[in-house]
Amino acid sequence: MKNKWTILVLLFSCSRCWGQVDDYDYHASLEAQGVFTSNHAVPFWMRSDRFGSVPLPGASASFLAAGSKDYSPQAGLVDWGASLLVRADVGSSSRVTLIEGYVKARFSIFQFRGGRIREFTGLVDSTLSSGAFATSGNALGIPKVQLAIPEYFSIPVFGNLFAFKGNFDYGWFGEDSLQYNRYAQRSKLYYHQLSFWGRLGKPDWRLKLYAGFTHQVMWGDEQKIYGPKYLLSPFKTFEYAVIGKTYGGSKVGNHIGSIDLAMDYDLGKVKLSLYRQNFYDEGALAKLANIADGLNGISLTNKEDRKEVPDYYPVLGGSSSGFQWHKVVLEFFYSKNQAGYPWSKPTNSGDENYYNNFEFYQGWSYKGLGLGNPFVTPVSTTRSGFPNTRGDFFNNNRVMAFYGAIEGSIDEYRFVARGSYSFNYGTFGTSPWGHTTGGPANYTPVPKYMQFKEVNQFSGSLEVTRDLDNGWQAGCMAGLDYGNLFYHTAGIILSLRRGF
Repeated sequence: MKNKWTILVLLFSCSRCWGQVDDYDYHASLEAQGVFTSNHAVPFWMRSDRFGSVPLPGASASFLAAGSKDYSPQAGLVDWGASLLVRADVGSSSRVTLIEGYVKARFSIFQFRGGRIREFTGLVDSTLSSGAFATSGNALGIPKVQLAIPEYFSIPVFGNLFAFKGNFDYGWFGEDSLQYNRYAQRSKLYYHQLSFWGRLGKPDWRLKLYAGFTHQVMWGDEQKIYGPKYLLSPFKTFEYAVIGKTYGGSKVGNHIGSIDLAMDYDLGKVKLSLYRQNFYDEGALAKLANIADGLNGISLTNKEDRKEVPDYYPVLGGSSSGFQWHKVVLEFFYSKNQAGYPWSKPTNSGDENYYNNFEFYQGWSYKGLGLGNPFVTPVSTTRSGFPNTRGDFFNNNRVMAFYGAIEGSIDEYRFVARGSYSFNYGTFGTSPWGHTTGGPANYTPVPKYMQFKEVNQFSGSLEVTRDLDNGWQAGCMAGLDYGNLFYHTAGIILSLRRGF
């Protein structure tokens, strides 16, 4: 333990050793953290939606180094950029993690990026949401290449009434991230993402309406899944995965996504945003069989006294005397239906079983963390002893959760507070009805000792930062879990950061 705290002191001292860059298009920061959590776990909101940047449980020290080159406002049609964020942790074990590392290039409205990127996908609040359904920023970014129109492009006709943006990605899960449940062997797996968003409303209108979708696919080594009769070439396999075409009666790969609706209304001093994400994992949404499930949100943004900050590092914005609120978000997450009840509209795929997959053992996860909304929990994060269906990586995907967050400031102190209260029901495999798979619904009653009994969970966090002289910033984050889904856990992070 003595050696660990010696390393912590050295990390704080080393934060002074950084060369300053003169060009304002370049940004850099160094941060040192002292961490303590109880019960050998990290509280929920200290580890969720943090792009895989999670401290070790117990007593530990962390050191983060970030640097980026942004697009220049004077660059014109062509420019380039890059970003790097590395995290080192020393505690019960030691590790170094690349949280972000990519290069990007811009030509007119188009952007190319390649590497590991911190991002989420979906029409949800960009800073305080509990997490989008498909990719929420909960796990490390999957290494990928991306071609995108990142900002809404207004179509010149009709007076810029219509605008759109979107992206097309190809990525690599790697050889050791997932394994096939049926064959219990490692395989090379690939990633595809497609999103498209449309906006109705001129740039100067108070009201703007949005709609769009996300489509994500995980696939790889189909020869092992379908056997020797699988005849598609690698390129044809990619084509089938991207367009969702069936082969041998089922789609190639594990498909997941959402169909989103949103609106913004400018109230003058406050911007109001409403959004709704509808989930799909198997195929029930096409028949509206699981339409009850979704993420509903409301966001209020105070347009006054708000200081915008660079996006290369997640610090809070805004500072003034007295109390100021900057943003408030309220959400309701519901995933209990899944078209899995005996009275649900029948579908060929059975219950949705969100994030779990029969062919890919670790389901919709990367490096052990769920890629989607963190309210759906893997077995590794919950209390031990909960029943679980063999082959389900996530033991709790039937959830009803209420969530709230506020960002603001009091004098020179800036804060973000988050809280959630959830009702958790396991999966349909541990419900009284059991899983249903394909064709007419066929329910096999689950014995009572294998049923997941409802458990409730409260989780909260508070993060406070203050700017000091000469580019220094001090911070403190505390988190708490109290309930029956996770072990009771408390934690605190003390940080000192220098920005350039």
